[in-house]
Amino acid sequence: MQEWQMVITDLDGTLFNNNHEASLTDMKSLYWLGENNIIRVIATGRNFFSVSRVLKENFPIDYLIFSSGAGVYDWKKKKLIHSQFLPNNEVEQISKILINHQIDFMIHAMIPENHKFIYFRSGNLNSDFEERIKIYKDFAIELDKSKIQYEHACQFLAVFPNDINLFDEISTKFKDIKIIRTTSPLNGDSIWMEIFPVTVSKGHAVDWLCKKLNVDSSKTISIGNDYNDIDMLEYTAKKYVVSNAPEDLKNRFPLCKSNQENGFTDALDLNFDIH
Repeated sequence: MQEWQMVITDLDGTLFNNNHEASLTDMKSLYWLGENNIIRVIATGRNFFSVSRVLKENFPIDYLIFSSGAGVYDWKKKKLIHSQFLPNNEVEQISKILINHQIDFMIHAMIPENHKFIYFRSGNLNSDFEERIKIYKDFAIELDKSKIQYEHACQFLAVFPNDINLFDEISTKFKDIKIIRTTSPLNGDSIWMEIFPVTVSKGHAVDWLCKKLNVDSSKTISIGNDYNDIDMLEYTAKKYVVSNAPEDLKNRFPLCKSNQENGFTDALDLNFDIH
């Protein structure tokens, strides 16, 4: 049997069911991996603050890749081990392009404070954008164009109300940075454009972690459900998308059961003798 060394899973819509929790079956599988010395990694688009609100400190993983790969955290040692940022001159250039196109967006502070952000509101109807501001109201400040001093930032998050054409148009404006498309975890419909340094992605973070831990990519497995998982899925030797993933991803990658049917454990059962 292949000696797998690392398993990486997305969180929302993959390891988490629709109630935003891991099932008892999937929790048992995580413990089984740990008992068999297989490195357990969660790779999520959530920032660290958001993750800390849904995972207990003793949640059975070894490493956390958060903010779509901008940060890597040693879960057992409770220590940030890797982070990246956009320099202030790029932050200013990107902001001006988004403002000129009247795009609703947020500029997130550097890790580990990247749950805090300033935001630009275009005035167009955008309920998903407003909902995110409401959720993070204690950490959100509206951008004042007359006073703003651009600082280094972890990322941008622009919200497109299910307008893929506009998303594609704006994407062409940016050079030498990473554009990640994500489906909104709030309404499951809007398109989020996440803008990071060019080396930020879940795949890059998994590669960095593998090199740090001396794990060969041929001994890795990943499970995902969305567009920001693509390069992670392409990097690992075995890869699966849960059956609740978008159709084009299901046509591109091997399938496991849905997040409502213990899809994480199902993917593992295809490669391990857990049961």
